[in-house]
Amino acid sequence: MRIGIGLFGIGMLAVLTVFIMFAAGLENLPIWLSVAAGVITPLGLLLGLIALVREARAKS
Repeated sequence: MRIGIGLFGIGMLAVLTVFIMFAAGLENLPIWLSVAAGVITPLGLLLGLIALVREARAKS
């Protein structure tokens, strides 16, 4: 679960960075930053949700 939270946090930081850079007028953003924002965020969310479901099933 901690890995999912960490990845989601890093991804959200990348999304925020992309928005700030775009608002500042930059058009050619680094591809790695766009990939981080688009892939790491949902991956972290997915891993967090999987861990949450597994934890809930273990308690039942």
